[in-house]
Amino acid sequence: MPYVQLSNGAHLPLLGFGTWIAQAPQPGVFTSAIDVAIDNGCRHFDCAALYQNEKEVGDALKIAFAQGRVKRQQVFITSKLWNTMHHPSHVPSAIKKSLQDLQLDYVDLYLIHWPVAFANTPDGSPFPTTPDGETILADVDYLDTWKAMEKLVDQGLAKAIGLSNFNSKQIQRVLDNCTIKPAVLQIESHPYLNQHQLISYAQSKGIAVTAFSPLGSKERPWAASGQPELLKDPVVNKIAQKCNKSAAQILLRFQIQRNVAVVPKSINESRIKENLQVANFQLAEEDMNQLMNIPTKFRYCDPDMIGNGKGMGQDAENSYYPFYEPF
Repeated sequence: MPYVQLSNGAHLPLLGFGTWIAQAPQPGVFTSAIDVAIDNGCRHFDCAALYQNEKEVGDALKIAFAQGRVKRQQVFITSKLWNTMHHPSHVPSAIKKSLQDLQLDYVDLYLIHWPVAFANTPDGSPFPTTPDGETILADVDYLDTWKAMEKLVDQGLAKAIGLSNFNSKQIQRVLDNCTIKPAVLQIESHPYLNQHQLISYAQSKGIAVTAFSPLGSKERPWAASGQPELLKDPVVNKIAQKCNKSAAQILLRFQIQRNVAVVPKSINESRIKENLQVANFQLAEEDMNQLMNIPTKFRYCDPDMIGNGKGMGQDAENSYYPFYEPF
């Protein structure tokens, strides 16, 4: 399995398994999907507290370890700190809850999920809102959160720490004020949002990049009619036909050849296997250029879209919202 070496020396497999599922499947279906991924060579699992399924991931991993199908040191597990837990006093309990659910002593990578902090309310809601539906934000500087993240490495709870959905200015601010630099940046990326500038910037700083929604997040609940469907794109499908591969395989290979890790998600056995079979072919330079220059531009995971305009970017003065910058 191809990998990228992180700044701490660890190997991040370029092919991973995303665990965000829009609608919870029937009991056992998700753990079976993890089993299929493990048995077909996947060694990178992208998790998060927000996904509310880390316990199921942990159950599947525990069984796989006990059966000797894979060893703990052979898998790379990522989790993420959710927006309501940004205050430094909440960071330790957040990772300990994820570790308890995952049934692990440490995660290989712990990310700040978004630079924007939400209020930590008594009801524990991951999306605290006012009566009129606006997200309740919290005044927490992500630099303070980062300092708390660094302590997790010192305590052995996380082998590496990183950022998700941060722009270049925010990343640079962390780099200018950190003791432990971010090992990974996770962002949405695909041919409709190729993120060339941001990926080049991160890699130039020694920060590895992981792409989420590499297939276009077809099952996102906030999808609206008329929005572009990446898997149906004519350029993608023409290249797929030429290479005798699926559109999904072309999109995954596109990122791997940019040295970007990918974490596609699926609970379908045949698709999981197909997604893992992208290391045995190469896209020609002409194909890569065509994919980089598809004219359609679209961000599938925009918080304001998700929140009907009342999400993270609701306040134009909110300097931590990441998508106001060009990259």
